[in-house]
Amino acid sequence: MDKFSPKQVVKRFNHEVIEQGNRASFDALVASDFVNWSAPVGAPNDGAGLWNTFEHVLRPALSGLKVQIHEQLSDGDKVTTRKTVHGVHTGTLLGVPATGRQVSIDVIDIVTIRDGRYAEHWGVNTLAAVLTQLRFS
Repeated sequence: MDKFSPKQVVKRFNHEVIEQGNRASFDALVASDFVNWSAPVGAPNDGAGLWNTFEHVLRPALSGLKVQIHEQLSDGDKVTTRKTVHGVHTGTLLGVPATGRQVSIDVIDIVTIRDGRYAEHWGVNTLAAVLTQLRFS
């Protein structure tokens, strides 16, 4: 694998994996022993669980999915990214039927990069608030 800075790895992941759904990039950028410390209780916290979130939850529900990176801070092997995930709600999103509305989910992620790959992830996002808005407006 080419040598990329930790920030570049995170940028590649956001654009190639989240936006484009590129499985080859996912496999290249996620360590085999990856741990998602922010996975919902009872959900798998490994790479397969992470891929499932993008490919079977977000991407089918949000057309034209884009990630806007606002800011990145790096400290050694850790990268903190403040970003917004945008898309049009054209499919069911966690039980909420399509509304055709523009959706913006604000996210702050901390990722540990080891050997050019995602090793660990922690994150917070506004998905719950977005789901509430979609249900009641």
